[in-house]
Parts: sequence; C-alpha cells; structure tokens
Amino acid sequence: MSSTFNKLQAQLRGSVGKAIGDYAMIANGDRIMVCLSGGKDSYTLLDILLSLQRSAPLSFELTAVNLDQKQPGFPAHVLPNYLEGLGVPYRIIEQDTYAVVKRVIPEGKTMCGLCSRLRRGALYRFAAENGMNKIALGHHRDDIVETLFLNMFFGGKLKAMPPKLLSEDRRHVVIRPLCYVPERLIARYATARAFPIIPCTLCGSQANLQRGAVKAMLRQWEQDFPGRIESIFSSICNIAGSQLADPKLFDFAGLEGRREVCAMTDADEDALA
Repeated sequence: MSSTFNKLQAQLRGSVGKAIGDYAMIANGDRIMVCLSGGKDSYTLLDILLSLQRSAPLSFELTAVNLDQKQPGFPAHVLPNYLEGLGVPYRIIEQDTYAVVKRVIPEGKTMCGLCSRLRRGALYRFAAENGMNKIALGHHRDDIVETLFLNMFFGGKLKAMPPKLLSEDRRHVVIRPLCYVPERLIARYATARAFPIIPCTLCGSQANLQRGAVKAMLRQWEQDFPGRIESIFSSICNIAGSQLADPKLFDFAGLEGRREVCAMTDADEDALA
C-alpha cells in the first residue's frame, strides 16, 4: 500500500475510533450487524470496523448482512464472493420488497421511502432473531447534514441523524460509526480499495429529488466557502437549547424563578438615565 493510502486509512480509523468513543457505540461482547448494501459507504464501514477489530482492546463480533430485495438485475454473486474472499461472517437475507413497492407505489413516483422502511423492518427482524445487539449503518457526516436540511426545509423540524439511536420499539441500538467522516474521503478510500460497487439504481426508481437538491446546495456552499459543511456538522454537536424556541427543550416558563434579584447601584441608575 502507498503512503498516501496509509494516511487516508489512518485518518478514517481515527475518525471512526473517535466517534465510537464519543458515543459509546461499541462495548465488550457486542454482536454487531454491519448492514452491507454494496455501496461505497457500507463497504468502507465494514473495512474500517474490521481493521479496528484487530487492534481494539475490546472483543466484539462483526457479521455483514445484506438484504437481497429481488431488484431486477441485482448481481447476487458479488457480495458473497467478496465476503468469502475476506473470510468475514455474513448472511444474505432474501425478501422480495421490490414487488411490494412496485405494487403499492404509482408509476412515476419515487419508491425510496417505502423501500427504505421495508428494508429497515427486515434488517431489524433479522437482528432480533439472531441475537445481534447493535446495528451498524454506513451514514457519513454529509448524510447527517443533508438530513438536517431536509427536515428543516420539508418537515419543519430541527433534527438530523443521531450517531447512536434506540429504535422506536426500544429493541435495537443503531450506530453510525462514520458520522465524523466526510463523503469525499469515503469516495477516495473506496476507489483505492477497488470495492465491487453495486449501484442503487437497479430498481429504476427516480432519484430522491429533495435530497439531490439539498446535496447540490451543500456542494455549492462547500465550493464557495470551504469548511462550511464541517461547521454545520459541528453546530449539530453543540446545541444551545436556550437560544432556540422549543419549550420542550428548554424551560422558558421557569426563567423568572431562576433570576437573581440584586439591588441597583448608583452606576446602574446612571446607565439607565
């Protein structure tokens, strides 16, 4: 490996290791299901976790899991061949969610939302049935920032993707170890490692137009003002609840009770005069 690649890998390992430490993502004895789609992000996630597993002071298991959704043209041999070559424990789940989505979603409408929900349900069910106590997803820093703006622009909510999440049914802990990693580094790493990428357009669905628009906006911002995406992500990690306007997040009604009453000095009176 070249020195350039080694530096890149060390940078990714450092960012992932810091995220794992900051958010207590992995504990001794964890059985982690690494969701592998065939895209650059999930390949990189698995690769870095395997690298950390070899040197970590903790003992944890990794199992790569792919959901074969029976999309037309899906190259079912690619992931098994790749994972067997690595010697990584893996499972392929087969569920024809494609047929369900095609039946429910009208022609010309994007299928991504329903497809994502069905996929999540199948993966959660597999984790529960096989004793996996953590589910690792390949979302990176840019995904998180994009989601922040999607929720602001189209949902009226100030929320993004948390690095660590307890599912709504409280049965699953989801972790995003790439949360500190910018997409451009993942793209470079995936190219250097020559991962056998499987495109996500096999189903022929429309691109997510809203996410695409936000991605283009952020790309332009980053071009015009380098470091802006990093700054936005930092703001997600440094919330000042008292400076926003959500009464569920901060006790505005109780402010008076915390006020310190002090006698006004002559200097104070002169300043107000």
